[in-house]
Amino acid sequence: MRVVVDGMNVIGSRPDGWWRDRRGAMRRLAKQLAAHADRTGDEVMVVFDGAPFELEPEGIEVRFATRRGPNAADDDIAALAEPGITVVTSDSNLAGRVRAAGGEVTGAGAFRRRLDDA
Repeated sequence: MRVVVDGMNVIGSRPDGWWRDRRGAMRRLAKQLAAHADRTGDEVMVVFDGAPFELEPEGIEVRFATRRGPNAADDDIAALAEPGITVVTSDSNLAGRVRAAGGEVTGAGAFRRRLDDA
């Protein structure tokens, strides 16, 4: 399965204080996604908002939004949507755009729980 993760949406699905260490939260999610990809064989890409920094876990593709501003990562993710792609997000606008392009959507909270339970 090809999975594209709305990184900040998944991070924000649980109020665990991630905003105090945004980069740390991004690193933790990337590690969990790499473990998920290894375990399931899924092809995983995560797209984050914000300024790029060194973040390259083995086994997944990490991207940062190509521009700054509202919906920057959402626009990049929507451009990737097509049949055979599953996007992980709870953003209803992005979910609608993904479905309109033929992609599937999985909710961020449910996906995060699966990562945590693994």
